[in-house]
Amino acid sequence: MRSPRERMVVSAALLIRERGAHATAISDVLAHSGAPRGSAYHYFPGGRTQLLCEAVDYAGHHVGAIIAEAQSGLELLDTLVEKYRRQLLDTDFRAGCPVVAVSVESGSEEDRERIDPVTERAAAVFDRWTDLLAQRFIADGVAAADATELAVFATAAIEGAIVLARVRRDVTPLDAVHRQLRNSVLACRIGKESPR
Repeated sequence: MRSPRERMVVSAALLIRERGAHATAISDVLAHSGAPRGSAYHYFPGGRTQLLCEAVDYAGHHVGAIIAEAQSGLELLDTLVEKYRRQLLDTDFRAGCPVVAVSVESGSEEDRERIDPVTERAAAVFDRWTDLLAQRFIADGVAAADATELAVFATAAIEGAIVLARVRRDVTPLDAVHRQLRNSVLACRIGKESPR
């Protein structure tokens, strides 16, 4: 069973993926998590910024674990895309990626001091995902330089497809990206295996 603190972090990540960071207030997180009213500043003395940073870290760890557990690049793509596909359908296209949500909400100049730590955390999460993807592709026989580019392409393509799917309320963009990424992984592996 999760502690009230852990429930608040998970709730923040879930709310951010649907509403975005700006529209997710601490009062919403308290209501969603069922945590006691006075617990927010007890658990998060850094306030909303700390809570948002930890929600980004949670989302990053969650997806990072899926990437790390995959036995092949193709399994990894299949698992990630299916997870996001289910998430989109189960939430009637309300839920996207909380890391993207905080990344695109840079805010006004007055908010910069509060939001910079959150966007820096998001950048670190994207870097970690890309590194994990590249490692998986290298383990499958893709050349290191190609694996790094393929990892960046996969991250950008999947995240972009999620955004398009939400806007269109249709998983077709995600399915199209899935097919193209599978083809790209196979092409990189075949290119590596074929004689020169």
